[in-house]
Amino acid sequence: MNILILTNSYTPFVGGLERSVALFTSRLRSRGHRVLIVTPDSEGAPLNEEDVVRVPAIQHFNGTDFSVQLPVPGILNAILREFRPDLVHSQHPFLIGDTALRIATESKAPLVFTFHTFFEHYTHYTPVDSPQSKRFVAALATGYSNLCDSVIAPSESVRQELQHRGVTRPISVVPTGIDVESFKEGDGQAFRAAAGIPPDAFVAGIVSRIAPEKNLGFLTEALMHFMTLNVNAHFLMIGDGPSAEEIKATFTEKGFGDRFHAPGTLQGRPLLDGYHAMNVFVFASFSETQGLVLTEAMAAGVPVIALDGPGVRDVLREHDGGRLIMDQKSDEFVKALQEYAALSPSEYESRSASAQARAADYSHEICTNLLLDVYRAALSNELLQHEYKTNHWKETLDRLQTEWHLFSNVAQAAHDALAPRQNTVQSS
Repeated sequence: MNILILTNSYTPFVGGLERSVALFTSRLRSRGHRVLIVTPDSEGAPLNEEDVVRVPAIQHFNGTDFSVQLPVPGILNAILREFRPDLVHSQHPFLIGDTALRIATESKAPLVFTFHTFFEHYTHYTPVDSPQSKRFVAALATGYSNLCDSVIAPSESVRQELQHRGVTRPISVVPTGIDVESFKEGDGQAFRAAAGIPPDAFVAGIVSRIAPEKNLGFLTEALMHFMTLNVNAHFLMIGDGPSAEEIKATFTEKGFGDRFHAPGTLQGRPLLDGYHAMNVFVFASFSETQGLVLTEAMAAGVPVIALDGPGVRDVLREHDGGRLIMDQKSDEFVKALQEYAALSPSEYESRSASAQARAADYSHEICTNLLLDVYRAALSNELLQHEYKTNHWKETLDRLQTEWHLFSNVAQAAHDALAPRQNTVQSS
């Protein structure tokens, strides 16, 4: 089938959503499907990309790494006439998500939407960050979900949260899969040597966008406490973002600079080696819908210590791949780190094997099958199979109806955000 994917962010930006799009695209193409990706242009984007259309965009929106598409009417018309999508898959409810809805309407194709993000955790990137703006974006995402034919949740806990928020469209759980076998390969000792980490050090590590929404303040406090108790403990922070320099400065000021290692964003073999250089993977974010990096760490045989939260609790189970800390208490997190640091080699090997076994449930083959099941169900929906009249009046009505739905969604979200609060948006 011809699958059109629209996303507000893609390579070279590195994050869970972008990696999800790239991983699923690769697997779908390997099975003979044609996938066309439409995304805003971005600085440093590859010059030669297979079936990727970059639309003009404002770079570094509001001082961030993100790009925001400019409205350029008709820029996709010729491309879409040639591509003729069987199905449209939107990755965002805003900006290019509106374009996805319009294209689906005009192409008479089903629209699938993946709810990747609890957007209320990201309003600090917008000019107005307030309780009202958080409610607005949450309500807007819910309304957009109900304009789609099918919704994908990356985890069961997210599916339940979407139902709680009022999503009434069919919701399917489809995690992002990984190449489980590839993560078993990695040279942790070579990575340690290059990074200046002693071969016998106990390394707690993270792979993440280094940003406020990842709750890194809590993680920094817990790790410094742990490092005070364990002179052999080191922290490996892989990734980059607006909080990176602040965290580095904090570790340095507290006297842990020689045990703090931040190589920046890594991909490919260096990333695999980085995972294998860790003894435990640490995570404190509440804004995840799956936590792809948790699966990758476990596939590499690295047990995970994480705070309980949506998405995280679906991947990680207590003593099945690591430790799930139910309350945001630094002492409990440190206690779990101490437990792993005290394991004998045979005990650690058992925990490592348990983590790898848990990660096997997230193989790319299993998850791609789930995605294709959603696509086929959307295509077979009887409501989408009726005969469409092809005269210009009917097409005009379809377009007007789509624009009305988009406007109504924004208006309803604004009403929900500004009205007196009966229900508070659930913290995620």
